[in-house]
Amino acid sequence: MTRNATAGNMLDKAAAILDIYRPEGGAFRLAELVARTGMSKTTTFRLVGDLVRLGLLERDGERYRLGGTLFELGSLVHRRQDLREAALPFLQDLFESTRQTVHFGIRDGHDVVYLERIHGHEAVPLPSRIGGRLPLTCTAIGKALLAFSEAELTDTILARELPQLTPFSIIDPQRVRTALEQTQVSGLAYEEQEAASGVSCIAAPVFAGAVVVAAVSVAVPREQFRPASLAPAVRTAALGLSRTLRYAESR
Repeated sequence: MTRNATAGNMLDKAAAILDIYRPEGGAFRLAELVARTGMSKTTTFRLVGDLVRLGLLERDGERYRLGGTLFELGSLVHRRQDLREAALPFLQDLFESTRQTVHFGIRDGHDVVYLERIHGHEAVPLPSRIGGRLPLTCTAIGKALLAFSEAELTDTILARELPQLTPFSIIDPQRVRTALEQTQVSGLAYEEQEAASGVSCIAAPVFAGAVVVAAVSVAVPREQFRPASLAPAVRTAALGLSRTLRYAESR
């Protein structure tokens, strides 16, 4: 058996242990976990120990219950869903006013993760998809997020080799830094065929208080890209959502 196959098999077994806690949680003795999974006591003991070490399970005397790490991860999922639900009315308005593909994304590490995408029947072909990710530096949403994130994050990303999705992707760190500085001044980020050939985007950041938490964008066929006409609608959507999030935090 290959090393990857062995690792995958162990992950399946660890998932089987965690699955026992559906749907109501609870606490189980090691013998109960062995009986319910059908695995050997040695294997179960080793995997439970790893799950405890990772915070996915917690030991309470002779019993094991779900750990705090799972709660934290679950909270992140709910937070993303809440953010998406808050954004939807503004995204729908943005689509109605532009009739172009609308994106909503957040930062996860060095990538954009797309929480929503709204488009018509004749949408331009794009690599983005809900739940998918693209490099920060290759997208308008990513630049909007990066421009208002910590300087240390920008320095870390620009110190590495930058990804190139198309021949138009900017791989010169200084050019990216200049673009981010311009975004900080204007509040708008641009991407011209850097994620997909023939497509350009304009994006604006979304804030919860003073912290950037997301960004919205409109993607347009290159020949139809008119930033000046798209900018007011993109700004309005981002500002409206930012106000909603600020109000929600103050309650």
